[in-house]
Amino acid sequence: MMSNIIFLALSFFAIAGGVAMLVYRNPMYSALGLLISILSVAGLFALLNATFLFMVQLIVYAGAIMTLILFILMFLNIKEEHLPKEPKKFALIGLGAAIMVPFNIVILKAVSKLEDKNMKIVEDTFGDIKPIGEKLYNEWIISFELISILLLIALVGSIVLAKRKKMNKEDA
Repeated sequence: MMSNIIFLALSFFAIAGGVAMLVYRNPMYSALGLLISILSVAGLFALLNATFLFMVQLIVYAGAIMTLILFILMFLNIKEEHLPKEPKKFALIGLGAAIMVPFNIVILKAVSKLEDKNMKIVEDTFGDIKPIGEKLYNEWIISFELISILLLIALVGSIVLAKRKKMNKEDA
């Protein structure tokens, strides 16, 4: 019973964060709405006992990606007057909601007609990090290392471009 209440609360916050991303004109508020959605989905993963997905959601998305997005928004320093006008924004949001509601009703009816199955987790290691780590570092080690090299190259490239841009501004 308590898990149902937590599920409903986290689902509400995930949807509210999504709505906040659409409604707010200020990009910082929209990014914070995204952060609320990401944290709510992390909570849903925790509720499902998927510890790896929970930690990845927190560390990678809520931590690294949101920090990057907020940094870029602060770096760009977007003013309210520089944003495009969106006169039909709320009408389009309402239209999108009106289109999606029938689809959601059909899906909920289909799911409610499914027969009950035993949802007991078969493996004791479900959601653990160890099996994922063993597979990652045994079978996918080359791909993992190539991706880390690619990310390092992207980091160095972005620093070089930022330095070059700064030097060009100083020369001008």
